[in-house]
Amino acid sequence: MSIAIRTTLLRSTVVAAATALAAAISTLPAQALDAQWCKDVHIRFFVGGAEGDAFGTIVYNGAKQAAADLGPKVDYIFSGWDIEKMVQQLREAVAVKPNGIAMMGHPGDASIMPLAEQAHKDGIKMMYQNVPVPTVTAAFGGGYVGAQQEPQGRALGAEAFKLAKLKSGDKAIMIGPFDNESRGARERGTVAALKEAGVDVVQINSATEWAADPNLAIPVITAALLNNPDVKAVGYPGGQMLGNVPTYMQAAGRKPGDIFNFGFDTSPQIVEGFKGGWVQLTADQQPFLQGYLPILSLCQQVVLGLAPMNVDTGAGFVTPENYEIVAELAKQALR
Repeated sequence: MSIAIRTTLLRSTVVAAATALAAAISTLPAQALDAQWCKDVHIRFFVGGAEGDAFGTIVYNGAKQAAADLGPKVDYIFSGWDIEKMVQQLREAVAVKPNGIAMMGHPGDASIMPLAEQAHKDGIKMMYQNVPVPTVTAAFGGGYVGAQQEPQGRALGAEAFKLAKLKSGDKAIMIGPFDNESRGARERGTVAALKEAGVDVVQINSATEWAADPNLAIPVITAALLNNPDVKAVGYPGGQMLGNVPTYMQAAGRKPGDIFNFGFDTSPQIVEGFKGGWVQLTADQQPFLQGYLPILSLCQQVVLGLAPMNVDTGAGFVTPENYEIVAELAKQALR
């Protein structure tokens, strides 16, 4: 056979193979992305809070929308922000052997690690939301959707210092789960930024149940304000407590604007806080995305073999000047 004939045959074979491959590839998205293309996938999704929780409801709404759009069977797990309960529920979720689990990272690397290892052995795809677990994901894979805790906390501290017009020697109160190595990194970051600017920070360790019922914190916050009458600013660890600021301030005999109140998240209550002059700053971490994207990523991993998503949802700051932009969506529990 001549070189010319062999070359022609080789080219024909290559072209035919390329054409067949292209045809096969072109049909994959059409097949995979039909309506409800993830309908055969079973997912367990951790909402974090209790049913009706201000922050958890937005996460839940995001997850519900993803399930409606994509079609997977999703079991929604409510934990009341109780870390021990989350670990037990994760143990149960792994035992069920769903295709994927979207887990809140609050228990931290050490508590999640053995369960993540078992999930890996069982072929269960993992995603984490709200609190990162970098050691776990480095060891056994999985992605993360949420704000980066320590950087977001530091950014909020710096922004509060600027907008509240604080100066070195001023006093602030910061509330947070400081004893929790993973979850408390955000509030520790806020404290660090304020202290580096010369602010005297009084730290109050928050109880887990305050997230479920922020009224339980009234005696502690009231006492802290009475014992520190010169406080210029108070920071809160989540939307539940930040939305309850009017109650805290009124209990302590303070008026709107007397204290610069700041924290994290948005909610209908926080919008009302801005409107009434009680709240001056919040860091938005877009919890709707923390519901929607983990389910989307798990579907993509299971059905399409794609790598897990890693998305920083820290979106910036909401202030009295711009809160109306997100107000309507917040009232619908979407922001």
